[in-house]
Amino acid sequence: MHLKWGIVGLGRIANQFIQDLQLLPDTSVVAVAARDHDRARKFAHTYGVARSYGSYSRLFQDPEVDIVYIATPHNSHAVLSIEAMQAGKHVLCEKPLAVNKAEVETMIKASSKHQVFLMEAFWSRFNPSIKEALQLVKDKVIGETNYVNADFTFRVDKTPDDRMLNMETAGGSLLEMGVYPVFLAYSVFGMPEQILATGTMHENGADLQTAVLLKFKEGIASLMSGYLSQSDMTARICGTKGRILIDPIWHESQGYTLVVNDQATEYIRPTLGKGFTYEIRECIKCIENGLLESPDWNHQDSLNMFTILDEIRRQTGLKYPFENRLKSSATYE
Repeated sequence: MHLKWGIVGLGRIANQFIQDLQLLPDTSVVAVAARDHDRARKFAHTYGVARSYGSYSRLFQDPEVDIVYIATPHNSHAVLSIEAMQAGKHVLCEKPLAVNKAEVETMIKASSKHQVFLMEAFWSRFNPSIKEALQLVKDKVIGETNYVNADFTFRVDKTPDDRMLNMETAGGSLLEMGVYPVFLAYSVFGMPEQILATGTMHENGADLQTAVLLKFKEGIASLMSGYLSQSDMTARICGTKGRILIDPIWHESQGYTLVVNDQATEYIRPTLGKGFTYEIRECIKCIENGLLESPDWNHQDSLNMFTILDEIRRQTGLKYPFENRLKSSATYE
């Protein structure tokens, strides 16, 4: 099977994604789309893609496209994913999959109705270092795991109309970066029993910092996202016998250190390309096997993540103006 891709939204991540995809055999990009057709033409020329469109809908109707990678701003993920699925296309949609749980539920219904594959592009779930770390936890190599400490913070000086702070595109640190620490804690422990969250807000309502404590039956996770400070971005998973330190920048790590009984062993796990190659391979494998979701990051995982994220938003008062106006994409199936 040769899986043929269309790419929607041609910013920084799309450039990294296509470079990684071109490292893999038996898959290719056959079409790209941006609202600015000149931008789409330039992108297509740079990467040798046959067709470019100035309309997302035209790409969705392209009969050569098997699967669409959606890399547009957060607020458009649900509507565009559903439109692509209505056209019979499989979808890999950048994280966060949507902006709230209600949108995710509607996207999953569309996947089922149209019998097409849908996956949130949580590339970190397929990163070799993180996969190994989670397996070590499962195998109790560090004993009973009881603490996770992870953050994603760096200094950003942006204006409110920049994508990272723009409330009309679901800006702020939580959905931009905070999804990663939440993902790690969830992947280690599952669903929390208690969520405590607070934040430092910009005058436009975006969160500049969000701090979260998650309490689980087995332990606690201390998590942070933010634009105000620079951390070492090392993730720590700790247990009764030792700990795992995932090298910075941990969500795209190239290795980790395992410490057991005070003996430290470093493991180097360089990624193929930037690291998008692994989620691309997962899509290929799932579609070849006729699956509608990945066993390693399934629809329920995305729903569970948004159960947590929605509660964090409720506690911090993070509200996006378009949600009230549009009521998400609930009319689409």
